[in-house]
Amino acid sequence: MVNRLILANMTTRPVRTVLSVMAVAIEVLLIIMVVGLTHGILQESALRTQGVGAEIMVQPQTTSLFMGFSGAPMPVQIADVLEEIEGVRAVTPVMVQASTSGGVTLIYGVDPAGFDAVSGGFRFLEGHGLESPDDALVDDIYAASRNLQLGQTIELLNQQFRVAGIVDHGKGARIFLRLDRLQDLMGSLGKASVFFVKLNDSSHVSAVLDKMRQVLPNYQLRDMEEYVSLMVAGNIPGLGNFISVIISLAVAIGLLVIFVTMYSTMVERTREIGVLKSMGASKGYIFRLVLRESALLTVCGIGAGIGL
Repeated sequence: MVNRLILANMTTRPVRTVLSVMAVAIEVLLIIMVVGLTHGILQESALRTQGVGAEIMVQPQTTSLFMGFSGAPMPVQIADVLEEIEGVRAVTPVMVQASTSGGVTLIYGVDPAGFDAVSGGFRFLEGHGLESPDDALVDDIYAASRNLQLGQTIELLNQQFRVAGIVDHGKGARIFLRLDRLQDLMGSLGKASVFFVKLNDSSHVSAVLDKMRQVLPNYQLRDMEEYVSLMVAGNIPGLGNFISVIISLAVAIGLLVIFVTMYSTMVERTREIGVLKSMGASKGYIFRLVLRESALLTVCGIGAGIGL
């Protein structure tokens, strides 16, 4: 009996029912998109960093997990100290800078020889390496998104660079410049943001890390697997709060839509409610009827949002 009443109420005004369900569905879709997009971006960034090929990365003690916004406070001479540690095959200093031109894009300033020793080198799809200070390498994804061609001039950090090569993606950044050129642009000569360390044997990561911590106690040393596992929204300052606020707003708007729908329903159905009371229906019965209809609308909205 109750279920038939609820279905009858919902089908009597189908437009309102559909609009209520879609309003809840949009809020659910918003939550899924924000959370999924955030986690996807973080994981993609972490996997690209792991794709450099190093087993260990060295950063300043107070740096953020999300590279590109922490400057370059470390002297490049640290690379010489790291190379003397037993078990280390190669070390390369990298300067990381975020470019906000047309969206946030990471730029790596690299020493070509050192970066190749750690990463195994770029896989060139077109062009050649960083031969002059004004050369830039871009990965295939960035080139496709900007319709870039080999030899084309691009503006980075208010300077003009020539696309010298297009490389396969997955080596950390989307754009690569010479280390000394990026240092000069940022006014950080002789400085680096991170050191990537390649080992002779990747199974000895823990032992080499212990030795490094003895030599560099005031720096942040992580193996790549740990770095990837830490790249979640809760570990990025402010990002977890941002997601929580978006979710709270979406839930509040969804509840408000249901409340307004039920309020208008109650106002328009005073005659039906009067008939139910004359038949002996209690206030609690009518209240439960309204709640069950609200719950059904919410469930339908959630299902529609997930389905979209």
